[in-house]
Amino acid sequence: MQTRQKVTIFLITFFILLGAAFMTYYYNVSREHPKTLAILGEPGHKTRDFSFINQDGKTITKKDVEGKIFVVEYFFTTCKGICPKMNENMTKVYAAFKGNNDIRILSHTVDPMKDTVAAMKAYSLRFDADANQWFFLTGDKKELYDMARYSYLVTAVDDTATVNIEDDFIHTDRFVLVDKLGQIRGQYEGTDIKAVTQLIGDIKELLKEK
Repeated sequence: MQTRQKVTIFLITFFILLGAAFMTYYYNVSREHPKTLAILGEPGHKTRDFSFINQDGKTITKKDVEGKIFVVEYFFTTCKGICPKMNENMTKVYAAFKGNNDIRILSHTVDPMKDTVAAMKAYSLRFDADANQWFFLTGDKKELYDMARYSYLVTAVDDTATVNIEDDFIHTDRFVLVDKLGQIRGQYEGTDIKAVTQLIGDIKELLKEK
């Protein structure tokens, strides 16, 4: 009986030690070889130059995000559809990297006629957004839409002639992840908390890239 107990204790101890060794190995390998994220778009595609105005009236250009990882979204302040949910989820991204100088968030309006600097400032205060890290951007409508289509590879739909922009969601629901080289590394459904959690994890992976 005692022999069986000793064998059982030995086997339990052995498998515990084996499991611990495996987890240690897996952790070290994961640190040395981070997850590789795909690069979206045609070979060589990178985000183009831009010039928009943030919630403090400051001109924000590509130079302000060079060498940074950043997340992009499109919304409008008077949206009563899913924009509030998107920005509620974006606050989770912001909270995860608040104060990290390598991370920026760019929230572009699709309705610059109404979304003035003052309107964007008031909206940003809902989220206690630091204007040095989370930019709420307005500017020329064509440039805003062209950046969505040609830089970030999403579609900002211009349908204000046939729908009420106050009530309808007329723009992309994607969050776009851009790496330090200006390459698109992922697109995520901004209303889906699982997708947003994945986005946060993918940002952490990009931070490991050299």
